[in-house]
Amino acid sequence: MTLPQIHRNWDKPPHIITDGYSLEMTAKDIAALKDAAPLIPVETPVAVTFLPGEEHAARIAATVAVRELGFEPMPHFSARRIRSEDDFEGYLNAVVRDAGVRRCFIVAGDPPAPEGPYFDTMALLETGAFERAGITAIGVGGHPEGHPNMSVDECWDVLDRKVAAIASRGMAPLVVTQFGFDPDAFLQWLVELRRRGIDVPVRIGVPGPAGIKRLLSFAARCGVGASASVLKKYGISVASLLGSAGPDKLVDAFAAGLGAEHGKVRLHFYPFGGLRKTVEWIAGYEARHGAG
Repeated sequence: MTLPQIHRNWDKPPHIITDGYSLEMTAKDIAALKDAAPLIPVETPVAVTFLPGEEHAARIAATVAVRELGFEPMPHFSARRIRSEDDFEGYLNAVVRDAGVRRCFIVAGDPPAPEGPYFDTMALLETGAFERAGITAIGVGGHPEGHPNMSVDECWDVLDRKVAAIASRGMAPLVVTQFGFDPDAFLQWLVELRRRGIDVPVRIGVPGPAGIKRLLSFAARCGVGASASVLKKYGISVASLLGSAGPDKLVDAFAAGLGAEHGKVRLHFYPFGGLRKTVEWIAGYEARHGAG
């Protein structure tokens, strides 16, 4: 499969592990993105989440801001939170028209029952709306530490079917993983992913620096493993949950452990402590490791 131009440089190993990173933001983070923008490389992919309680107008405004600041917007679509066909295609066509969107990220969403006609991501794909709108790449979720509602085998089967469905529709699949604290779990998952013949680009989810209690709160909410032994690998002691923690050890482990057997990999940062704090950490990491 030939990847579209927006997946350029994936075949070139990164000079430093943070090269070509991507970020995540919410519709409320426009001011924070503008503040952090001078530190973010041009064309950096920025995902715009699809959170409950937000209106499409706010999500569209955030997506437009990403484009106007010189970055590559990647809006999320949460299948079970979409209320109707018009709701779905209206939002999709608006971000394509107003922000030049070329890539999207799709998830089933948290509600156990759909609020509209779409139960899962395959239902969104099967509408054909993405390719009709000119979308050239679709991201889907990966779960190196498992999924609370699926077995390990089910996770692999669903991921394989989604990747195949995206490719069959002429778009480039991309996997973006949930964040985690255990580099060994991610590295093993990547090896198994490639063993199963899924050779698409992967973005590994990395938690940006944040307060320790905040990190653990997000971990509990997202079903991320946070045992004492895992947290120790990350650099957090359960004996003291005060203060902040950054992903230094985690990113160092990826820099040391990633090899050809893991395929095309980049990092995706979840800025739990704020966008500026995250990109400042990235800039500091690159300065310490000789980037540029």
